Amino acid sequence: MSEHKDFLRTIVEKDLKSGKYKEIVTRFPPEPNGFPHIGHAKSIAINFGIASDYNGHCNLRMDDTNPTTEDTKYVEALKGAVEWLGFEWNGNVRFTSDYFHKIYDYAIQLIKMDKAYIDSINEEEMREFRGTVTQAGKRSKYAQRSIEENLDLFKRMKNGEFKDGEHVLRAKIDMSAANMKMRDPLLYRIRHSHHFRAGNEWSIYPMYDFAHCLSDYIEGVSHSICTLEFENNRDVYNWVLDTLGLKVNRPYQHEFARLGINYTVMSKRKLLELVEGGLVSGWDDPRLPTIAGYKRRGYTPESILNFCDSVGIAKANSMVDVAQLEFCIRDDLNTKVPRVLSVLNPLKVTIENYDGSEEIDAPYYPHDVPKDGMRKLPFSKEIYIERDDFMETPLKGYFRLTPDQGVRLRHAYIITCKEVVKDSNGEIIEIKAEYYPESKSGAEDTSGIKVKSAIQWVSAAEAKKVEVRVYDRLFKDEAPEGLEDVNPDSLRIIKNALIEPAVITNRPDERFQFERQGYFYADPIDYTDELPVFNKIVGLKDSWGKKTKPKENVPKPQAKQVQVDGEVAAMSEKEQVLFDKYTSQLGLNAEVANTLARDEQLSSFYEEALLSLNSPVAIANIVTNEVARELKEKHSDELKFNAEQISELVKMIDDETISNKIAKQVFEEMTKSGDNPTKIVEDKGLLQISDPAKITPIIDEIIAKNPDNVAKFRAGNTKLLGFFVGQVLKNTGGKANPQVVNKLVAQSLKE
Repeated sequence: MSEHKDFLRTIVEKDLKSGKYKEIVTRFPPEPNGFPHIGHAKSIAINFGIASDYNGHCNLRMDDTNPTTEDTKYVEALKGAVEWLGFEWNGNVRFTSDYFHKIYDYAIQLIKMDKAYIDSINEEEMREFRGTVTQAGKRSKYAQRSIEENLDLFKRMKNGEFKDGEHVLRAKIDMSAANMKMRDPLLYRIRHSHHFRAGNEWSIYPMYDFAHCLSDYIEGVSHSICTLEFENNRDVYNWVLDTLGLKVNRPYQHEFARLGINYTVMSKRKLLELVEGGLVSGWDDPRLPTIAGYKRRGYTPESILNFCDSVGIAKANSMVDVAQLEFCIRDDLNTKVPRVLSVLNPLKVTIENYDGSEEIDAPYYPHDVPKDGMRKLPFSKEIYIERDDFMETPLKGYFRLTPDQGVRLRHAYIITCKEVVKDSNGEIIEIKAEYYPESKSGAEDTSGIKVKSAIQWVSAAEAKKVEVRVYDRLFKDEAPEGLEDVNPDSLRIIKNALIEPAVITNRPDERFQFERQGYFYADPIDYTDELPVFNKIVGLKDSWGKKTKPKENVPKPQAKQVQVDGEVAAMSEKEQVLFDKYTSQLGLNAEVANTLARDEQLSSFYEEALLSLNSPVAIANIVTNEVARELKEKHSDELKFNAEQISELVKMIDDETISNKIAKQVFEEMTKSGDNPTKIVEDKGLLQISDPAKITPIIDEIIAKNPDNVAKFRAGNTKLLGFFVGQVLKNTGGKANPQVVNKLVAQSLKE
């Protein structure tokens, strides 16, 4: 364990020292409604890591309280992720459904205490009665029901006498509470659905806030560690346990910042859309941030855990550069995996003055020769090199093979070009070359030929044809919003790549460095002797760094928070007042409120924008993202746009005049021109398209172009709905209203 402790371990040590707990018990409590992603990996590492560090134990518990979305396959995926990362849970896998009877009894107890009641208003009334961040809510008339009536209705709900949504059980707390989670939260709702474990025994299911704290208590959990979005839920957690008098060795909830990575989505809903929409091959698609995806791509458990450790444990959410994750896998594989030769885009080379064949001894680990591992490289008259390693008319600084410049074949000889052979279209199809026998690697070079680089190659006769899958980032946008941001070039399949024969292996879990290409992994599913398949794990360096190279003379953005060992510096009194105002009165989540409160420029800009439009959450989101990005490089008085214009932009989003996607384009134009958003939208014709008469012809055209997918959809593959919706949004440049598109596409496909 590190000498420098994060704030969670500091809490644990304090609790142990004070005697609050004799044993540390944590839990990893995912809902089995999707495959775990790298955000879950961070939670796994924290919960199991803390338990291990303090000689405690960690439970694996499935939060299976929603029978409509959960499945055994997700349970197995979650178990597999924990095991693959190298952790062991205490005892058997636990399920919240194991405690359904106990949780039901606790609900009865609350009703008898007049601390819970059956409400029968509809969802719309419930939202209306809840109030706002600035206005207290009010209870429905059903809160006046007697204890006896509530007990009777609750038992009848359990017995299945009512329809879904007809009644709910609510806690009786405070409809004027500043924390809106405390305004009589729901404890149970009716669900007439088959449960994958409990079968049809139950017609009612507990809500997360009710079941979670009680499950923790039943299991003897000491520290209930959650991500930051559950911060406001902590009050409900404490109320339930305290009201029921469960105070001896009771658990307490502690929140840490969730993991966010750019060019990535972590939302289970969005991941499900990608899978069901056919935009990826499944939950284990190597482009997804799922543990199954990383595993199939070739990432190692060590690299994932090292990444989670490098990110640290903080109290404020932040966005991590995906390059940091890629660095961790490179760093892990660099000294572990053998280096081999491959040619992904072959160009034939005939060495005219070479006859016969030979085998060249070559180390798998040239950087660490004493390390075990040598192989035989077949060498012959006909070889293949990478097409990019020859240039007939070289650019300045090009050091590979040219008509006038020789090059060394890795581990072998120096060759020079004697003739360039082209086809009738002028494309180069062969290089005729000369080799120098006295230039062999590992021996004294007396050839007198000077070269500046070495290139990879394979022998034509012995090389093995393989399929190589080159993966790029799944999203082209740094902060993707949905399917329309999917990178169409995220997968490139190379069918005729060539590899040296030593790479062909039947050993499982095999990784290689293809020299000068990157790190590759034998696909654990599709690899066969007839067609070996390799997945590119990561390149040898960050190729995206060049694509997103910052402009010259622009200073690097500096972090505005002081953070040491995962502990964020305490707020000043003024900052704390702002934070409390933003969370309690304006309804901002803790992450956004924290960002605004700690930055005087941002908070001033935000306050000014609110004077023009009362839309605190929407304005806060755009200020803490888009505006904050501009203020990292400029002072507020240098901006070409002002707070009033931002309010105008947000109003257009609120009114559905433009989509969020278009709003980003408008904002970018505002940063350059300073024009009002309304003018930009009108000048560029960016109004959101909601008129079915304009959208339907586009849908008809896309349906006509994809008859096979239409047939599959109508045969029962409803997952393809997402594919058609994505195509329409892409065709309209993101201007079509997604809700309207969804409805129209569904109608058209059923016709």
